[in-house]
Parts: sequence; C-alpha cells; structure tokens
Amino acid sequence: MTPVPSILERARQLVEPEVETAVNSLCPELLHPVRYHFGWEEIDGSPSATKSGKGLRPALAILSAESVGASAQTGALGGAAVELIHNFSLIHDDIIDGDTERRHRTTVWKAFSVDDAVISGDALHTLAFQILLEPSSPEKVAAASRLAKATTLMLAGQAADMAFNDQRVVTFEDCVSMEAGKTGALLGCAASIGAVLSGAELNQITALDEYGQKLGIAFQAVDDILGIWGNPEITGKPAGNDLRERKKSMPVAFTLSLKSSESEELEAMYTASNDLSEPEIKKAMQLIEEAGGRERTQEEAQTQLNGALEALHSAEFHQRPLEELKEIAVFVKERDH
Repeated sequence: MTPVPSILERARQLVEPEVETAVNSLCPELLHPVRYHFGWEEIDGSPSATKSGKGLRPALAILSAESVGASAQTGALGGAAVELIHNFSLIHDDIIDGDTERRHRTTVWKAFSVDDAVISGDALHTLAFQILLEPSSPEKVAAASRLAKATTLMLAGQAADMAFNDQRVVTFEDCVSMEAGKTGALLGCAASIGAVLSGAELNQITALDEYGQKLGIAFQAVDDILGIWGNPEITGKPAGNDLRERKKSMPVAFTLSLKSSESEELEAMYTASNDLSEPEIKKAMQLIEEAGGRERTQEEAQTQLNGALEALHSAEFHQRPLEELKEIAVFVKERDH
C-alpha cells in the first residue's frame, strides 16, 4: 500500500476553511444540502460524515504556489475555487448517473431532491468565480479565466461521456480524449492555479498545467480499473459498478474495439435490454480481463504518469514541493480508492 502523501492533509487544513467560508455565505435554503454534501452536516438516518474526497486538487493548488516560491496561502484560494467547481460537477454527475451513494453516504439528489441538487451545484459553480474575483487583481482575473476554460473543457468531456451511451463501439483513444477534458482539464488547472495567482513565469505555469492534465488522465485510468475491480468496502461502491451501469470506460472500450469472442459476448451484454445480473457482471469482468482491457488501462495510467513527471523537468521549481508533486503522482497510480 502506497502511503498517503502528507500534503493531502496539510492542504485540506488550509483549503477547507476557505471553502466552508464561501459555502456559509449561501442562502439558508441552499446551505443545508451543500453542507451535507461536504460532510459537515448530517440528516436523519445518515451515516457519520467522512472526509470530503481525497483532497488531491487542493494539494496540487498549494504545491503549485510553493513550487514557484510563493506561500501556501496564495495557493489556498485557488484550491478552494477549484474544489467548488469539482464539487458542483460531483453533485450534478450523481444526478446524471443516478448514483445514490457517494463517500459511503446518500447523494444530495437522493437525500433531498433533484431540484435541490441542481441548484446546489449551480451555487457552487458561481461561488468559485466569486471568491476568485472579489476583490479583483490581474493575477486573479488570469486564474479565473483559466478556471473558466478548464470548466468548459470538463463539461465538454462530460457531454462526450454521455454521448458514448448512444454509440455501439467507443475506442480506447476516444476514452482517453474524453477523460482529458472531463478529468484532466480541471486537474491541470488545479496544478497551475497557485502559480498563476503567484504571478509565476509562463513556462512554469505551462509545465504545471501539463503535469496536472496528464495526471488527470492517469487518475481516471485508475478510477476505471477501480470501477470494475475495486473493493466495495474501500471504494464505497458495489463491485463491478461501472459494468452494472454499462459505462464504456477504458477497459470496456478496449475490449469492445477488438474483433474477438470476448468483445462479441461483452457487446451482447451491453446492448441487452435487461439489467445485468450479478453472474453476468462477474462474467463481464472475466471477459475484459482475458481480452487485456485491464492490462491496457494499467499501461495507459503508467504512460500518462511518466508524461506528468517529464513535464515537471521543463521548468525550474523549488525542490521540496517538486518532490511532493512527484509523490502525489505515484499515489494516484497506486491508490485503491
């Protein structure tokens, strides 16, 4: 088991207060469902709150500031803005996917209503830009512009992911391209926003952004593996959940693109009108593994990880935060949830 980098908790302690302060400015009608989503409040019958996510994006924002010689607090503002955008997307994604559980708790739309979840996500989206731009400065405007661009790419990636449902076959390359937008763009922004707020050199910002983008694709490749073969007690989702939802993730796309008995059998399962039974899900897991879908996705995760680390060598950075950025990359590849 790869140890959790200490920067994740350090960043959480710096960024979460910024996020909570922003959230607490919401009107009373929105405050409860949003605070529930972040794990700061409970509702009747809900399990005890867990930490809100891995804290990867806040950590990257902190390190991007420190890597160019600025303070962690400079990166904390950017980390909070990115975290608000990320959580807006999570609340909306749960509606789109029909997911009823996140982080071992009932999702916002299920615990409250779809209407509450939609407007709660909208509120977080707006808050992200509000905290970046009030008060304004040239560096903050530049950071807000990058965040807006990353959000646009993230939404385009989500739209492509949704469109996959209507396509009989999605290639592995299609998946990588989609994830570059859906996951990579926001991680690229997180990994560079602290440097932008610090007024860093363009080559430093570009290197950090590339690192984050490639790290995001590696992150999603690992997520796609965990979505099929992850331990439910650790991931918080049922085994084979992505197969149950017929997601065309990287391992699935690789298998469906082949001309083989495995691809034909898997395609028949994915196009059937009935819900997949538990034996069928186990059979699909076996077919994908035998076809090499799991191995190919693991290879892609490693390739993107190597590219992320190479990007860090294209500019000068302070040594300690540089080492922590490398530590995060290894953690992303080796994580189990």
